[in-house]
Amino acid sequence: MTEVTPSKRKAVVLLSGGLDSTTVLAIARSEGYEVYALTFHYGQRHEAEIEAARRIATLSGVAEHVVAEIDLRAFGGSALTADIEVPKGRAAEEMAKGIPVTYVPARNTIFLSFALAWAEVVGASNIFIGVNALDYSGYPDCRPEYIEAFQRMADLATKAGVEERQELVIHTPLINLTKAQIVMKGIELGVDYSLTVTCYDPSKDGAACGQCDACLLRLKGFAENEMSDPARYRTVSQARA
Repeated sequence: MTEVTPSKRKAVVLLSGGLDSTTVLAIARSEGYEVYALTFHYGQRHEAEIEAARRIATLSGVAEHVVAEIDLRAFGGSALTADIEVPKGRAAEEMAKGIPVTYVPARNTIFLSFALAWAEVVGASNIFIGVNALDYSGYPDCRPEYIEAFQRMADLATKAGVEERQELVIHTPLINLTKAQIVMKGIELGVDYSLTVTCYDPSKDGAACGQCDACLLRLKGFAENEMSDPARYRTVSQARA
């Protein structure tokens, strides 16, 4: 008699192609989830991350990878979706003050809503998102209380939740980690960070600027682990910053 093995738990993982989301993907896989990766082409100026997400999803052997097309340039309001200059060279103390211009209005609410819909369709009970409350503390949709509120909404808004046949859980494994801790976790899980794209204002060939908030925090994370960042920068010295 053939033994029937139980199917893997399914999880929708929000995958931008950046350092954080790629680490989250690795965490989900290490925990035995069958991963359905979800990426958004939302009109962001750093479109190189979409191709990075495709490469990462393929090499990670996900069950399925969807790139959803939405255009948040229709609203603008962010340096990532409008003709607004991306801040460069800011100190860590400055980054921590207020809500930065790189915040995309309601982005995580939109992304999580799409993830929630796809989770219902594929029968996944888990959603993974790489929000972090230590770096970018000014982003309102990266806070634990925001995730808790969305979790409550998900329980009320889905057919599976109302019928009590599927309890959906939103996982935020990076929410209380520093960038250095995130990098170390990824290294332990074998993440190839040379594949990831973090920069908010890369050159046309995808090389990182090394000066935007995202680059500076990423470089700091590698430096605190006494490692060079394997990503491509416009100058070699920036990778060792």
